[in-house]
Amino acid sequence: MKKNHIDEEVLILAIESSCDETAASVVKNGREVLSNVISSQIALHTIYGGVVPEIASRKHIEKINQVVEAALAEAQVTLEDITAIGVTYGPGLVGALLVGVAEAKAIAYAVKKPLVGVHHIEGHVSANFIEHPDLEPPFICLIVSGGHTHLVVVKDYGEFEIIGRTMDDAAGEAFDKVARAVGLGYPGGPKMDKAAKDGNPQAIKFPRAKVDGSPYDFSFSGLKSAVLNYINHAQMMGQEIVVADLAASFQNAVVESLVSRAVMAAKEFGYDRLAIAGGVASNSALREGMRQACEKAGIRLYYPSPIFCTDNAAMIGVAAYYEYINGTRHGWDLNAVPNLKLGQR
Repeated sequence: MKKNHIDEEVLILAIESSCDETAASVVKNGREVLSNVISSQIALHTIYGGVVPEIASRKHIEKINQVVEAALAEAQVTLEDITAIGVTYGPGLVGALLVGVAEAKAIAYAVKKPLVGVHHIEGHVSANFIEHPDLEPPFICLIVSGGHTHLVVVKDYGEFEIIGRTMDDAAGEAFDKVARAVGLGYPGGPKMDKAAKDGNPQAIKFPRAKVDGSPYDFSFSGLKSAVLNYINHAQMMGQEIVVADLAASFQNAVVESLVSRAVMAAKEFGYDRLAIAGGVASNSALREGMRQACEKAGIRLYYPSPIFCTDNAAMIGVAAYYEYINGTRHGWDLNAVPNLKLGQR
């Protein structure tokens, strides 16, 4: 077991800029969030129906100093009080990541503080530690976001074993594509969740894909194609598409795939604790489906509040704390790694 606490107080200033949120946070001893400032760009990108990388990068440059200053002010600390600077260096949009990494390096250099690079997905997993003081590794975690769908064993802080992953689309990506196809627009996930509340999840039978020989892997591209075929067929036949029913039926298929594999993995690997993380972890149907399945299986379920599911710097501060106390330090050559794989350093 790695060292998971330290005697003196550790304050991490964390920066997150991997996609379209510019965020900064101050986290104390890995579990206590003193500030969590997020500048969202959703309104900017909605016009284009998705994130435009160049616009995201420019906006990060405009906002980054402001969010860092706001995070320090909200936490009532100065840069001198900070123990180390944590920053997301991958995966994500390369231009967006570079803004955060450059800011973190500049601050660390100016105030002579250690620099700790953080894996964005490890940050999502670490979000669960913020509100659950009883949660410690090992446990099973399902990570579901716009770019990732992974089922992992969290063996220790910062130590992961991937036991399942998507073979094609991530769950969040499928939500976004289907939302666009039915005219709900961007951001797809929250809009699909809202529309599904008024629909019948059994109205349309969509497929649940299984991957031969890999019981914990996921596949969502066939499901997405089935939805698009359903829409095209209805339009060709002049039939009305009930968006709420379609959203609920699609969401039900995704949730069933995610829940069944996660609970099966927890049982078969012998873990009585299961966490969910990532943007899609704020989906109400996924939370409810997981809650019911875990209750039935005698598994304790953990998930972060919605504000800690979507991109934020508090989760990066938590992950950075555990990296810091385990001795991770990065040099001035730290760079953005847009395709950083989970478990890579």
